[in-house]
Amino acid sequence: MEFKIYNTLSRKKETFKPLNPPAVGLYVCGPTVYGDAHLGHARPGITFDVLYRYLKHAGYKVRYVRNITDVGHLENDADEGEDKIAKKARLESLEPMEIVFHYMRRYHKNMDALNVLRPDIEPQASGHIPEQIKMVQDILDSGFGYEAEGSVYFDVQKYAEKHDYGKLSGRKVEDLQSNTRELDGQSEKRNPMDFALWKKASPQHIMRWDSPWSNGFPGWHLECTVMSTKYLGEEFDIHGGGMDLLFPHHECEIAQSTAAQGKESVHYWMHNNLITINGQKMGKSLGNFITLDELFSGDHEMLDQAYSPMTIRFFILQAHYRGTLDFSNEALKAAEKGLKRLFRAYNQIDKLQASDESSFKVDEISKKCEKALADDLNTPIVISHLFEAANLIGNIENGSERVTEEDKGGLKKVIGKYATDILGLQAEEESQGQTDKLKPVVDLLLDIRLQSKKDKDFGTADKIRDELKDAGIIVRDRKDGYDWEIE
Repeated sequence: MEFKIYNTLSRKKETFKPLNPPAVGLYVCGPTVYGDAHLGHARPGITFDVLYRYLKHAGYKVRYVRNITDVGHLENDADEGEDKIAKKARLESLEPMEIVFHYMRRYHKNMDALNVLRPDIEPQASGHIPEQIKMVQDILDSGFGYEAEGSVYFDVQKYAEKHDYGKLSGRKVEDLQSNTRELDGQSEKRNPMDFALWKKASPQHIMRWDSPWSNGFPGWHLECTVMSTKYLGEEFDIHGGGMDLLFPHHECEIAQSTAAQGKESVHYWMHNNLITINGQKMGKSLGNFITLDELFSGDHEMLDQAYSPMTIRFFILQAHYRGTLDFSNEALKAAEKGLKRLFRAYNQIDKLQASDESSFKVDEISKKCEKALADDLNTPIVISHLFEAANLIGNIENGSERVTEEDKGGLKKVIGKYATDILGLQAEEESQGQTDKLKPVVDLLLDIRLQSKKDKDFGTADKIRDELKDAGIIVRDRKDGYDWEIE
């Protein structure tokens, strides 16, 4: 089945055709490690994890590279101000690399909890300074860069005379000029649109390296162009990241690779949309973010309970990666219930009574899941088909559908493949100790309820079921008795 992928560059779905099949090069912009990962970081992590899993499921050999930004990312994503990591180091009286490794470990811990697979290569910007210096020189040699007082800038106007600067974001150079013309304090630049390739370090700047132009540090946009082409080649298949990176970061990447090597590097650009709170972008700069640790513990004023990592993953996958996703406690609670329902059904499969024939075709469910994934990773549609399977399992339990022993295995395989292997979902562990303590009491009550039903005392039977439900215990009747679990 053809894999359709939405290419931000062409603004349409395209049939995915890798450069060197079956090999695929995938590069994703990783975090700037100067603070705890928040809910906004979870979305690209999970989105491109599903892409990685799906490509491997489809038979491709994938080299997945995700960078770590640990130098050159200045305040407000600009060319002025203080390096975000250096600022954190100064405030906490630590070395910058102490900050980097502290928050990198915490990021990895959060991603592991979300069942996000580690990339094949995870390079750090600070470990690739010589390569960045070389690319700056290549851009200077191409005529699209210039030196000014020890810093080196990319000449956007000169580049735009020969190439389409703004092709990814849809912005026009003329509009950018009018919007930036009146900015002050940028006298080094020929034009306010120009962006830094190398910055001369001020006396107080902590992270700095020698270069032909000055003792300084690379610009933020340069690192991804350098590291992606180093590990994936001058041309590679897919570059991913959040929609907030589309401009200027990814736009600048296209310009840099074209200037340095005479051609664009990326064939398909993929961008996940944002997570919002009350319609507003979530992020550190706006102060409205919730860290993943706060979500897992429930320790935040905007939360009324803790949410497990798998609940967060399921919540994110319920929306298409290109659509906005608005945070609310209600949405997370619904995701929590949906996830439990899906795995509750999965765990019931082995207990189903087999028949001589099935009243449905398991292969049809699998085909529908595959079709949805092949259509630009439509995870919400995949989830809807998995719930169709969950409903079938419930119908088999109550006798309105039939299933053979062979198709029981097929149901288990379908849910296991699409829910677990590709969507990366895992069953939540119940508190076994709590269940063990309650079991004798609950079983006694349900035996009384079973006898009440036999005696046609339905009032007592319903009262026991309702009281247990109010206590958070869900009862499901079966032909040969009952099942129960803590909600």
